Amino acid sequence: MSLFIAFISGILLAIGITVSGMIDPAKVLSFLDLSGNWDPSLALVMVGALSVYVSGFAIIKRNKAPLFASDFHVPATKKIDRPLLIGALIFGIGWGLIGYCPGPAIAALSTGSIGTIGFVATMIIGWFIARKVPLA
Repeated sequence: MSLFIAFISGILLAIGITVSGMIDPAKVLSFLDLSGNWDPSLALVMVGALSVYVSGFAIIKRNKAPLFASDFHVPATKKIDRPLLIGALIFGIGWGLIGYCPGPAIAALSTGSIGTIGFVATMIIGWFIARKVPLA
């Protein structure tokens, strides 16, 4: 059942980021370009995402266990360390330069764009490298 819930959640995420325009790197870059032709529409997507997160976290705090799993998977540490900062920096630079982050890039594979395919392939290679190179 948990695999089915994860699949449905992934489909809902893909639909949401597609409808919102997050799979369009030009739209994302326009949102990030505060000094140029700024497109504030993705701010509404962020507000929506934050409201879902806050609601979900309130449910987690109120319940002892999720409906379809034995326990909640909440990060155990709140420490801001070197690997977290390096990862956030790489993520932010990549998002700002290319206009993609992992979720929207995977959803955008449906467009068949060579650039998107190249980005996702490079992202996968980066995951394998990151597992082999210790940052701490």
